[in-house]
Amino acid sequence: MIRRDMAEVLQIERSSFEFPWAEDDFIQCLRQRNCIGMVAEHDERIVGFMIYQLHRTRLHVMNFAVDPTCRRLAIGSQMVAKLASKLSPHRRSQILLEVRETNLDAQLFFRKEGFRAISVLRDFYEDTTEDAYLMQYRFQQPVETESGAEIAARLAG
Repeated sequence: MIRRDMAEVLQIERSSFEFPWAEDDFIQCLRQRNCIGMVAEHDERIVGFMIYQLHRTRLHVMNFAVDPTCRRLAIGSQMVAKLASKLSPHRRSQILLEVRETNLDAQLFFRKEGFRAISVLRDFYEDTTEDAYLMQYRFQQPVETESGAEIAARLAG
């Protein structure tokens, strides 16, 4: 995410959330050394974005949205997969994020992506008295699969 992306990011933000971040919120967050902005592009236009923080043992998603006209096209899944690819068992092994209790679409999306709700954060948001679910994704070691011939050779030996 770079400065010239901001107009499109803000448009997606406003069309996605009842209480959207302002441009200053994005700038303040991205000025932090441990904060990274990622965008998804299609046909030279931004169709999604994610802002996350790097911590010693985890990644923390601060903001995430896909353009409403581009949802259900696997853009969000690709962005989550890209973020999950940054995990390892030895360093950052989990992703955390908060989801509003009323945002069922986001809860279901992240659950489908392998996140689990691990706690309820009471009165979490500044703009409402709404609670949030703290959701977690943990690093999973890739499973190596053997072919039938490899299994047969191992069993025969």
